[in-house]
Amino acid sequence: MEKYNVFDCTMVELDRHHSDRKGNLSVVENGITLPFDVKRVYYLYDVPGGENRGSHAHKELSQLIIAASGSFTVTLDDGNCKRTFFLNRPYQGLYVKPGMWRDLEDFSSGAVCMVLASDVYKAEDYIRDYQEFLRFRKK
Repeated sequence: MEKYNVFDCTMVELDRHHSDRKGNLSVVENGITLPFDVKRVYYLYDVPGGENRGSHAHKELSQLIIAASGSFTVTLDDGNCKRTFFLNRPYQGLYVKPGMWRDLEDFSSGAVCMVLASDVYKAEDYIRDYQEFLRFRKK
């Protein structure tokens, strides 16, 4: 597996189509918008104030994290460096490469976090213990 760092993870600007009378539309297309095909979509909502989500890493999975509504912060950690992103625009997403520890926090009231993932759920792809994550990064 290629080892990425937090600076390999970037904000992605999604296509925006605007109509004065009908609102906005953003598009994500497999192989065009992202360098991976989306195989799973899920979203987090009704996160109570002060609660965090995430606190894990993926060995192989890539993701695009989008604040579909409201705002929250995502802190990525590659074992050596941390980088924090503030997500608050539904036409932008954070492209997270494999091997990054992520913490999602500071959810605004009514925030919706939508995640586009490169694969279906696989429990064996998750690293949920930070010390295990650090060992994984040193391999």
